[in-house]
Amino acid sequence: MTVTIVGAQLGDEGKGGVVDLYGDAADVVARYQGGDNAGHTVVYDDEEYKLSLVPSGAVRGKIGVLGNGCVVNPETLFDELDQLRERGLEPDVRVAARAHAILPYHRVIDGIEEDQKADLAAGTTGRGIGPAYEDKAGRRGIRIGDLTEPDVLRQRLEYVVPQKRALVTEVFGAAIPTEHADAFDVDALFEQYRRYGERLADEDMVVDSGTFLQQRVDADENVLLEGAQGTSIDIDHGIYPYVTSSNPTAGGATIGTGLGPTVVGQGEVIGIVKAYLSRVGTGPLPTELGGVEGQTPGYDSEGVDEDAPEERLATYIRDEGGEYGTVTGRPRRVGWLDVPMLRHAARASGFTGLAVNHIDVLAGLEEVKVGHSYEFDGEAVETVPPTTEQWGRCEATYRSFDGWPEVDWSAVAESGYEAIPENARSYLEYLSAELDTPIYAIGVGPGREETVILESPYDD
Repeated sequence: MTVTIVGAQLGDEGKGGVVDLYGDAADVVARYQGGDNAGHTVVYDDEEYKLSLVPSGAVRGKIGVLGNGCVVNPETLFDELDQLRERGLEPDVRVAARAHAILPYHRVIDGIEEDQKADLAAGTTGRGIGPAYEDKAGRRGIRIGDLTEPDVLRQRLEYVVPQKRALVTEVFGAAIPTEHADAFDVDALFEQYRRYGERLADEDMVVDSGTFLQQRVDADENVLLEGAQGTSIDIDHGIYPYVTSSNPTAGGATIGTGLGPTVVGQGEVIGIVKAYLSRVGTGPLPTELGGVEGQTPGYDSEGVDEDAPEERLATYIRDEGGEYGTVTGRPRRVGWLDVPMLRHAARASGFTGLAVNHIDVLAGLEEVKVGHSYEFDGEAVETVPPTTEQWGRCEATYRSFDGWPEVDWSAVAESGYEAIPENARSYLEYLSAELDTPIYAIGVGPGREETVILESPYDD
């Protein structure tokens, strides 16, 4: 069977930890979209592993697959694999032949374009994800399978590289940085990516992901499908243009792996929710607390009173939750839980279960709020409007919950659901009722063992 893991918010919900949690019962863990902008942290045997491309399950010895919906930077892939091997692991990772490769010019162009977009910039990680997906849609991309065929690779490069040089110099009016000259040189790129292709072939890593995964399903193996980022930055269902360039929602799991929609639809779809809200990047955020300069629209830190209650609360949550990007280190914007956002996510992916993380971060607060609905142009609405401009005009209508105390969360995880403080349980039960979806797991700390498990998606 399949279990699909979907971020229900704006990314950084703790998807990697949930993949790790249910990973023992999985035989294969497959990423279905995104690239090395998808930072996730896995704690295993008291060791912390920070990954941006390799599927989380690889840390536990599961077969990892980067599906055709991913964009793959071979340099990052091999760096992460080598680092894991240096730490005594033997990751088994396969890459879809149909997945697209990120090349150095994608990263250079990403940075130039973000600078030129100004207020429309999506706050990307600068890793070339968007430009690689643009080339995929424009039918000028270079796929992983192409790297193993030198003649094809050369032909593709000779077609696309002159276009990239012209894009930088003639469209953006920029000079190609001297330190990145090789990024726009056909010969240099050919030699570099031909070698990557040789290593992929030597290590027998390239697969037809749909066939590979379907064979596993047919053999009654458990396949975990891992999404990156979150629903509200889905390119179709998110706050466009402040979005990623792929589909983190459950529909992306079938497109991005080659498994049929009836296969994915017969399995479980688990929405991952952080007990509050966080994100890196710009765009509206109705329940935001305080702000982050350069990300929160109109926010200027000059003259801001850091001791003001909202600013102090934002800093507390950010520090307690470690709300800094795994890939970039940038501070994340934080806010109260946004329930209209979660209703939208539940509808878009059809959640069969929820995993709620980080309720421990909110411990010690006298009051915990949620944005229950929005006021939009004088009317109450319960889901996210279809345009970002409309979303920006929404004001959150809050519900308040009594806070819960700081407790020994490790002991809570050992004891089970009834050991969670009563007020925190009220908060969780409200969320489950609003989304009409049962809670499968509750994260009460960073470690895998610091989780209250109510149900396994693999149970019959």
